[in-house]
Amino acid sequence: MTGSGAAGRRLGAVVAAVVAGVLAAGCGSSSSTSSPGTHSGAAADGPTVYAAASLTKAFPQIDPAAKYTFGGSGALETDIEQGAPADVFASASPKQAQQLFAQGLVAKPVEFATNTLVLIVPTANPAHITSVADVTKPGVKLVICNATVPCGDYARNVFTNLGITAAAMKNVVSQTTDVTQTVAEVAVGQADAGFVYITDADAARGKVAVVRLPAQAKPQTADYVAVVKSGAHQSAAKAFVARVLSSAGQATLRADGFGRP
Repeated sequence: MTGSGAAGRRLGAVVAAVVAGVLAAGCGSSSSTSSPGTHSGAAADGPTVYAAASLTKAFPQIDPAAKYTFGGSGALETDIEQGAPADVFASASPKQAQQLFAQGLVAKPVEFATNTLVLIVPTANPAHITSVADVTKPGVKLVICNATVPCGDYARNVFTNLGITAAAMKNVVSQTTDVTQTVAEVAVGQADAGFVYITDADAARGKVAVVRLPAQAKPQTADYVAVVKSGAHQSAAKAFVARVLSSAGQATLRADGFGRP
């Protein structure tokens, strides 16, 4: 037990280090960003933005003065439902934003970008995965986001569209709380493959390799943003949304790998 416990702690430390590295790669040198689930400093009148982990790199480039909390869209939705002090909510799927809108907690959500789901493998690719069909092979260790997170929901949709749900889910060894954790587990070799967005795969370039999904998998995704009605900085929140939708904001998103809405 002692040996396995020590090995587990070492692996946990490595995963944590890779998570930090992926976040650093995504965030650049901006001091306004934060780790998933934590807050960062910002100007007193700046908006507090709760956003999907896949936006960790792009949003601080669009507005470095905002205060950010990045994480799984489902968890952030729950935080807002429970009264978290957010001014803006941005999700990696229409579902979470629309659910908050239906409850009267946010203004009408607006699509601001698209993304693409891909399969990633460690650069060494020990399981020799070259197509999505390979994730169903016996012994393959697959990691996906949990079902409350858009990247997990999208992955399950891919399985359904390709008719591989039972075989793929049988190989799932880990379900993560956000896409950054999925990238980290694949990067350190804890899993043979994982489903993430192309933007996150690009941020981890050199640590993972990308396997594109076939068109019939319907891997396209959509990102939505909305002003939180209870937010203390309504003007700043509306200005943030306008900045994201502006030509400059859209250009930043394109440069970071996001598609047009």
